[in-house]
Amino acid sequence: MDFLFDIGSVIVGVDFIPSLKQLIPNDLNDADDRLHVLLERKDEFEAGRITPDEYFPWAAQTIGYSGSMEHFMAAWLDIFSPNEPMWSCIEDLHQKGHRLILFSNINDPHKQHLLENYPVFENFTGGVFSYQTGHIKPEPEIYDLAIRQYQLNPDQTAYIDDLPANIDAGKRAGFSCHQYDSNNHEAFLQWLDELL
Repeated sequence: MDFLFDIGSVIVGVDFIPSLKQLIPNDLNDADDRLHVLLERKDEFEAGRITPDEYFPWAAQTIGYSGSMEHFMAAWLDIFSPNEPMWSCIEDLHQKGHRLILFSNINDPHKQHLLENYPVFENFTGGVFSYQTGHIKPEPEIYDLAIRQYQLNPDQTAYIDDLPANIDAGKRAGFSCHQYDSNNHEAFLQWLDELL
């Protein structure tokens, strides 16, 4: 069977706020508003509609950061945490011969950082990454692209994501879907057991 895995809040935990908040000068009293503006435009960036050369200087300016871009990028990358129960499942699925494919709204620096630093990603045969496609989930085009690129049979494809809108789009594409909640990993294990 083929498995499409979202990355954020499924394979790894994600929290932008603590890391990026440290970059905001203490004398600014609207830190939360600034972060909201930065993250609101992230979808455009992750869809590849804004280049890194445009997004990162704008993001730094938006939060009032005036230090080095190297320090900014270190904070940008320092947002992930391992989801070890899911890692065990991924390794088991891989060992049993299932094809595992990443399917993520993500930007290139985050993708590169994850692939280089988290060995769990060695279990995947490839991926469809939003920044390379011009589309983000739940836009139907990115689901169609995944089906074509990996010659998926939707009836034989399982899809795991944490966001309801993405899961709804996955169901419309014909996948067997599970909306993952890291606080209820047991529900995923039950779904997986019934699926297989």
